[in-house]
Amino acid sequence: MTQIQIRPAQPADVATLWKLVKALAEYEKLSHEVTGTPEALERHLFGPRPYAEAVLALSGGEPAGFALYFYNFSTFLMKPGIYLEDLFVLPEYRRQGIGRAIFQYLARYALEQDCGRFEWSVLDWNEPAIRFYQQMGAELKEEWTGCRLSGEALEGLARGG
Repeated sequence: MTQIQIRPAQPADVATLWKLVKALAEYEKLSHEVTGTPEALERHLFGPRPYAEAVLALSGGEPAGFALYFYNFSTFLMKPGIYLEDLFVLPEYRRQGIGRAIFQYLARYALEQDCGRFEWSVLDWNEPAIRFYQQMGAELKEEWTGCRLSGEALEGLARGG
């Protein structure tokens, strides 16, 4: 069995993370939405004020996947939480326990940080991921609808529109 390693990403991993982000976007048929750059990824993960953190999954020493997350806060629990923005395992490494290893790593990390929640979203068409999450005991929060302001709508609101 191949050795799986999950470790925090380092600045030297930015090029690898960038390739994995692009592979994720291609999988989700959202490549056209990738407008960032490797430089922006590096700045926001490892700059003076990091906005997110990432872990890299290695299988036999080779990059196999990643997860990118950031902290949020629950006013009811009065505790921080982790929001998993992205988790991706390359197709050739799936069904080897890598996704589960990433989730276990992050669950342990969340508890070490006294987090009260570990949350993420899933595309409604991604049935394999939904089944995987449910097998781990995740609760699908169907009563919540995600909201987003971006692009022109965000700019318009910021201008007072």
